[in-house]
Amino acid sequence: MTKRVISLLSTFVAVITLVGGATLWHTNRVGAATIVNSGYVFPNDKTYFTWYSDFDDVKFLTDAELAAIQMGGNVTYKGGVKMIKINTDPKVYFVTDGGTLRPIADEAAASTLYGSSWNTMIDDVPDGFFSNYNVSSDDVTSSDADLVDDDYATTINIDKSLTAPEEVEITSNGYSPIDVTIDAGETVRFTNTDSEKHTATADDLTWGTGTMQADGTFVRRFDEAGTYTFFDSYDSGNTGAIYVE
Repeated sequence: MTKRVISLLSTFVAVITLVGGATLWHTNRVGAATIVNSGYVFPNDKTYFTWYSDFDDVKFLTDAELAAIQMGGNVTYKGGVKMIKINTDPKVYFVTDGGTLRPIADEAAASTLYGSSWNTMIDDVPDGFFSNYNVSSDDVTSSDADLVDDDYATTINIDKSLTAPEEVEITSNGYSPIDVTIDAGETVRFTNTDSEKHTATADDLTWGTGTMQADGTFVRRFDEAGTYTFFDSYDSGNTGAIYVE
């Protein structure tokens, strides 16, 4: 098994795990090696190459770093690059930001977008990955000639609205801050800045950091709106809350 990291931006990386075939990951990082946020899988190389042209800036990722990545979902095609379809449906779709698909009304519309060789600009997406996309009822017609030239997301981070995590420090005096507010799908990173052991453990015990040594970090993604209260297993008087909107 070979694990690789491809640098995308100063704060983001993509991870490739090669086991016979290729499984591509995109995730978020801070610094040289600290992985944060969720990982997004490239379903295949065709999806990958709508975003990147090569594998030039490659660095190695350790097993521990790879294991720390939380699954966030799948990467979808970059907007404006290709049209897609699935084997069980003859419809062809134009891809826009966030994996939103607009049906191509007819051959004239496809030709307007991609010229006489429009049929070479269609990729088949496996049926199992089609659920990663959202289908719009707004058809693309021959009057949408400028659609390909629109300003689509230039990075997966923008396309997936990936953001740096909210920070919560665990100090000798408790959590700082004691509560944070985030949007659904965002992350919180706990960092133990004390010299003693600490945790952040959900009141309902459904999640937790486990024992964190000094300088230890833990990141969790919160997908559902709600209030998530937690406490320190080493000092139950230390409590905090995460408000997910």
